[in-house]
Amino acid sequence: MYKNKNNCMSQKDVLDNPVVQRYLHDIVGAEGMQVALSPSDGEVTDEELADEIGVEVNEVRRTLIILNENGLADYRRVRDQESGWLTYLWTFRYERIPYKLKEEMEELRDSLEDRLEYERDNQFYRCQVCRQRYDFADAQEVQFLCPSCGNELESDEVEGLEELIEKRLAEINEELDKVSR
Repeated sequence: MYKNKNNCMSQKDVLDNPVVQRYLHDIVGAEGMQVALSPSDGEVTDEELADEIGVEVNEVRRTLIILNENGLADYRRVRDQESGWLTYLWTFRYERIPYKLKEEMEELRDSLEDRLEYERDNQFYRCQVCRQRYDFADAQEVQFLCPSCGNELESDEVEGLEELIEKRLAEINEELDKVSR
């Protein structure tokens, strides 16, 4: 990812990255992408943003709330002294995206490491009819008979699963090394 002289990524650099775009799409969906890719510098109201990009204000609000829930937008409320109406002023926080991506990659890595350990430490059985997979303790509990169809459970070793997990872990660790530099 690109960094400026202060070792920070500009908002434009962040948004130009296809990984970031996919990340935002996963968060806000296709409907929210126009809002997500149109951050203003400084504070903006939902109405101003809707007018600026030509999107219904309800869609803008929905997207801003989702971004806020994911730590990518903040707001402050201002009460109009005459009318009593509350106005929400929104600030996009896309400088947080690289850190959030790194955090999620670390969680995925930890989860895959746990899964790899589970696969290595257990013996598995599968119903050839239902395709349901059981570890040894669960298979033993049902006396090696499928609880759904009564078929006998057979030993199951998923060819290459450990290697696939190891390969994905190596890819994640490589990406994390790049992000950490």
